[in-house]
Amino acid sequence: MKIEHIIHFKVIRKGETKQLRGLIYLEENQLPTLQDYEQCLKQCGHDVRVEDTEKFIFKAFDHGEEYLIDVLEDHQKMTRDRQVENLASNFIKKDPLL
Repeated sequence: MKIEHIIHFKVIRKGETKQLRGLIYLEENQLPTLQDYEQCLKQCGHDVRVEDTEKFIFKAFDHGEEYLIDVLEDHQKMTRDRQVENLASNFIKKDPLL
């Protein structure tokens, strides 16, 4: 069964850095590979090639401009917090007609 895996990456351009996210699907208990990251970045619209295989850094090109993309490996899996969901549901107005 495939599960969603959110990857976080930093786009580093001249004078500007943005932190963005991408989504890949992996089999349960499978770790993403360099090719998974590369494919995700391409699907996000970046024309990339691998710059550093150990640190997952890619070089990208956009209209003749080079920039770097650093895939951040310190992401944490998102887990649902049932207590927060229950607390939030108490503030939602219940519609008696539904």
